Amino acid sequence: MSGAAQVFGTHFANPVLTAAGTCGFGEPVVDVMAPTEIGGLVTKSVTVEPRWGNPAPRVAEYPGGMLNSVGLANPGWQAVRDEKLPWIRRHLGGLPVFVSVAGALAAEYGQVVTGLDAEDGFVGFELNLSCPNDSHLGGRPFCLDPEALREVLDLVRPLTDRPLIVKLAPNDPDIAATASLAVEHGADGVAAINTVPGFLASGDGGSRLGAGRGGTSGPALLPVGLAAVRDIAAAVDVPIVGVGGILTAHDARAYLDAGASLVQVGTGSFADPRCAARVARDLEMSAP
Repeated sequence: MSGAAQVFGTHFANPVLTAAGTCGFGEPVVDVMAPTEIGGLVTKSVTVEPRWGNPAPRVAEYPGGMLNSVGLANPGWQAVRDEKLPWIRRHLGGLPVFVSVAGALAAEYGQVVTGLDAEDGFVGFELNLSCPNDSHLGGRPFCLDPEALREVLDLVRPLTDRPLIVKLAPNDPDIAATASLAVEHGADGVAAINTVPGFLASGDGGSRLGAGRGGTSGPALLPVGLAAVRDIAAAVDVPIVGVGGILTAHDARAYLDAGASLVQVGTGSFADPRCAARVARDLEMSAP
């Protein structure tokens, strides 16, 4: 599949989306490309309260990609409802949009979904249960705790009829089992993968990031993501969204061949703001 796709009951002009946290709520997209050039967009992760994010510096590059610790900076669900979703409706021309949702407690996921579900302008929710910058009760991410994963999905699933995508972590010793558990508890799709927890030392022995540790992304993540998608595709029969290390149409094709229905471009958009559009175009041109 290189051209139009029908996934989650929605028509995507092509299978290439921008990943959560990389294009805000769509404002950077219209600055550099026509929304019709990409298949869709995932918003920044939305939390209950506004978040200013982690202390600077928030991003550090290294030869294989970058490390980030943005800290889920966002205006909170009420501002997204009142300002961001109306902007999306006015400016993105019906581009399929998923709202990423994050929280420190299961109840916070429910509050965001309940607060936004009645609004127009988006297809569904991507539940960010794997962010290394935000963990439940100060512990590990929700997706690495089966009971916490069940708690979130059992709470959120009855609150919306929209598609629910669960975003999983690369450092999961059995990501296929986690995907199966998520589907069993109501997930309509799986996004794989999020960033890998990492650390880069500064010259004085401290961290290059203000928050210390962060999430590793970029080209080095490609084989990790491909392995995860292959394992998940063998375990569940729901759409999979492949993400991690995609810079070229060849990378995107590898994910589609591994079993993904859609892909997301993340860090590539920082290196080249038009990366997602270029990948979508080249993928179409290279279609067999």
